[in-house]
Amino acid sequence: MSVKVGRTIVRYSNSFKLMIVHQIEEGGTFEGVRKKYGISGTGTIQSWVKKYGKHHLLNKTIRVETMNEKDHLKALEAENKQLKIKLAETYMIKDCLEELIKKANEEYKTDLKKNFGTQSPSGSKMSTA
Repeated sequence: MSVKVGRTIVRYSNSFKLMIVHQIEEGGTFEGVRKKYGISGTGTIQSWVKKYGKHHLLNKTIRVETMNEKDHLKALEAENKQLKIKLAETYMIKDCLEELIKKANEEYKTDLKKNFGTQSPSGSKMSTA
């Protein structure tokens, strides 16, 4: 018979969380405070700072762009959209042509892909265009 060992769930009071956030705001590091108080989980303190503290302490990504860069990015996005539309149209045309070849094979009881460019029974070469 096996015995399951359950995880211990630790609940922290709001006053404890506020104290931790205050220490972080005063210059403590996330890792240092976490180790000092034995808090497991690397995102625990970060979530407390997000909820109770000043948001300027959390890592943020700030992107600075010039107007030329923004215009260039918009132009690239528009070109990407047009290329995706063209690619979809090309796939549709390819599928239609394959279906046409399949129907022609059924009608003429031949394999047009295999016989493409070979001599027809009348002796003239089939066009490749």
